[in-house]
Amino acid sequence: MKRVTMELGGHAPALVFDDADIDLAVRLLAGAKFRNAGQVCVAPTRFLIQERVFERFLAGLVKAAEAIDVGDGLYDGVTMGPLANARRVEAMEALTADAVMRGAKIATGGKRIGNLGNFFQPTVLTDVPQDARVLSEEPFGPLAIVSAFSDYASAVAEANRLPYGLAAYAYTTSAKTSAGLARDIESGMLSINHHGLALPELPFGGIKDSGYGSEGGTEAMESYFNTKLVTEAVN
Repeated sequence: MKRVTMELGGHAPALVFDDADIDLAVRLLAGAKFRNAGQVCVAPTRFLIQERVFERFLAGLVKAAEAIDVGDGLYDGVTMGPLANARRVEAMEALTADAVMRGAKIATGGKRIGNLGNFFQPTVLTDVPQDARVLSEEPFGPLAIVSAFSDYASAVAEANRLPYGLAAYAYTTSAKTSAGLARDIESGMLSINHHGLALPELPFGGIKDSGYGSEGGTEAMESYFNTKLVTEAVN
């Protein structure tokens, strides 16, 4: 048997509670969402925002998305490049169209840029119904879904709804909430009030359908060890 570590992607939730530093949450989550045009396995994709701060967070995320300069990364000022291939552009168009057909609203973006290259606008969707494909399929592109939640239980239920569990993010100033999330969120990695993932000294891996095993940290070495049990009775 060959030992393998599989990391199979995810659909990372980002929970923002009404006691959080909203400006910090917008800045860090927008940067993580649109990094590499959203083509990152741990990119936040499902933004779950508590009702009282929903409009403020949404406005900030839209502003951040619209400030992104999309184009050839060899040019000064460009902050987001293309998608990997034409299939990814088609996927973004299909996921967006499906969501809109089911009642979602486009807060910004939603379209391909030009006819040359595989460029797609940084996109923010709201009012996305749960039966929309994008809420169950990893978009793997510059597409953010922003939804409101009323309380802790409903936020955790939505975060854990999918069979994926690679990364999750949360923003709160409550120690009680942080401790609860550490216990209740079903993911291999949870980063609270910062983005502390993918560091070589830390384990990197998922649970459920998001993978098997860990990369990084001492946990990455465990698969190379053989555990031997020796017991001895001494008279």
